[in-house]
Amino acid sequence: MTAPIQKSSAKIKAAQQVVTGNRLSDGVVVYLDPAGGWTDRIAEARVADSADELEAAMIVGKQGERDQVVVEAYPIDVERGPQGPRPLRIREKIRAEGPTVRTDLARPLSA
Repeated sequence: MTAPIQKSSAKIKAAQQVVTGNRLSDGVVVYLDPAGGWTDRIAEARVADSADELEAAMIVGKQGERDQVVVEAYPIDVERGPQGPRPLRIREKIRAEGPTVRTDLARPLSA
């Protein structure tokens, strides 16, 4: 499977990235964590600060696809904030925060 193409009129070049996907068992948005597992909290995500770190993280992400744990593992641009990484693109902010149609189901970015 290939990662979705993210189109935007703004050119974002982030120094940090995290790997995200959807858990195959229930479709929940997940993020690669520092231990090589998957978490539904972006605040707990493994942050890649370099191309080498991102490449290593993507290897783990693609292995998660082969192991049928996640689907569509791909990197997203983030910035570090007081409560952990924050997505830069609106699509990823929505994925991190939860549904937009039922705000009672939304979850905070931090734990």
